[in-house]
Amino acid sequence: MTSDARWMREAIGEAERAIAGGEVPVGAVVVLDGRVVGRGHNRTETSGQPFEHAEIVALWDAVANVGSHALEQAVLYSTIEPCVMCIGAVLLARMPRVVFGAREPRTGACESVLAVPNEPRLWHRVAVLGGVEEDACRALMQRFFEARR
Repeated sequence: MTSDARWMREAIGEAERAIAGGEVPVGAVVVLDGRVVGRGHNRTETSGQPFEHAEIVALWDAVANVGSHALEQAVLYSTIEPCVMCIGAVLLARMPRVVFGAREPRTGACESVLAVPNEPRLWHRVAVLGGVEEDACRALMQRFFEARR
């Protein structure tokens, strides 16, 4: 198992916590120096706040644990391709890399709908790797939405 797959498994664990709480199963972790420094899963339904995406929650946690808003050596792992808000937060935190599981054909802002990390007019570049543990990440979403129908 690659290190990317290992950390994505951690993000999948967060997505499973989201399901347990009645949330859309998206999970994320922030990894720095070989350890998880931030964890999060969707909390939008529970909190009533549209901003509490898994990635944002994990970034808040990482910033609190690291003690700096600049996460210049950290990597974000998310079970789903980040949206515009989430990839924007990655840019502001100056993160060098994002790894995601399943593509998001409606709101994905890394490659599916938009390619924000590749926008040449932006001041910062983010390397993106999609499709890590994609089947497992997609299966979580499918299971969740099938159960709601």
